[in-house]
Amino acid sequence: MEEYKRQFIDFMVESKVLKFGEFTLKSGRKSPFFMNAGAYVTGSQLKRLGEFYARAIHDNFGLDFDVLFGPAYKGIPLAVSCAIAFHDLYGKEVRYCSNRKEAKDHGADKGNLLGSELRDGDRVVMIEDVTTSGKSIDETYPIVTGAAAVEVKGLIVSLNRMEVGKGGKVSAQEEIQERYGFPVASIVTMAEVVEALNGTVITPELKAAIDEYYEKYGVK
Repeated sequence: MEEYKRQFIDFMVESKVLKFGEFTLKSGRKSPFFMNAGAYVTGSQLKRLGEFYARAIHDNFGLDFDVLFGPAYKGIPLAVSCAIAFHDLYGKEVRYCSNRKEAKDHGADKGNLLGSELRDGDRVVMIEDVTTSGKSIDETYPIVTGAAAVEVKGLIVSLNRMEVGKGGKVSAQEEIQERYGFPVASIVTMAEVVEALNGTVITPELKAAIDEYYEKYGVK
């Protein structure tokens, strides 16, 4: 495992973004872990978060893109912090774009997009915190491709939960890849989290609960 991935796992725990216990997800599943990217709230946290995303995007998609698209609302600070990190780490200028929940009907920037406009020929990387069912991408993809003749290079998330998607056979990330034809990558997977934290943060009892959860909901 790359060192920046181990650092990111520690960072999630230290920032109280990744928690362990008993949680009820939107899907109704009872999960022994939960990730809340909304807990990144300080300047230093957002700076580091953008750098972790930038390294993962560089590893998976290279530098061959123009725009980072972060769906409202949580995707907005992700896209902004990552665009800054790309400039600092790789000397590359990328634009950020997000959607508005409600279209603005006045001013020079009226419409349903925030940040840079999307232009024909733009190569776009979409950026999210986590994808469990793929529902948010089903909402976001038409917005991105409807704004201009763009090429979606891929989707990056921070944590791959490695659970079956809505179809019940493959992961949500694999379902997105099959449905839309672009790759989906993550900074880390839940398997890497367990590998890094097993025996410390993850106790034998917690490990047993995680194993039981994946026996029920994990990708076979």
